[in-house]
Amino acid sequence: MERYRFLLSGSGGQGVITMAILLAETAALEENLTAVQSQSYGPEARGGATRSDVIISDSEIFFPKVLQPNILVALTEEASNKYLPLIRPGGLCLYDCDLVQPNPRVDAEQIGIPMYKNVLARLGKAVAFNICVLGALTTLTGIVKLSSLERVVERRFAKAHFASNQEALRLGEELAQPYMAQV
Repeated sequence: MERYRFLLSGSGGQGVITMAILLAETAALEENLTAVQSQSYGPEARGGATRSDVIISDSEIFFPKVLQPNILVALTEEASNKYLPLIRPGGLCLYDCDLVQPNPRVDAEQIGIPMYKNVLARLGKAVAFNICVLGALTTLTGIVKLSSLERVVERRFAKAHFASNQEALRLGEELAQPYMAQV
């Protein structure tokens, strides 16, 4: 198995760290892989820069930080500008095409999907935006099974939120399907 180095980025309040925790937990507890997760925030609780790293492997991981991701999620233009230059050549950048502009000067597959507006249209509120992004990311990378991720999401959140989170995961999967040939 290839070692996957994820750098998830955006702003505080977008659920970037929650996405990373869910991804790492799914890999470790449901898929029997080795996973580490670390995070850093900007000075503001909400609205500041947020970054979370996840490394997933089938062997030992000796350093928990991602220096050069092969998979980047950028949920703000600021995050894209800051972290896209770090991506490994041939890597994958997932972004919301309504929030971030692609950068043609970077040697990476850049996939822009209108997730935010679709979450608003389908669920009526943006609270599950990060779960939709995670569904798309999981679909595009295949690093963990969506059903495994769904079980972790079900355990992690109150039962009252399960239906909307499940819908957000499926929406992410649905939105990512047309891009599968690109990855």
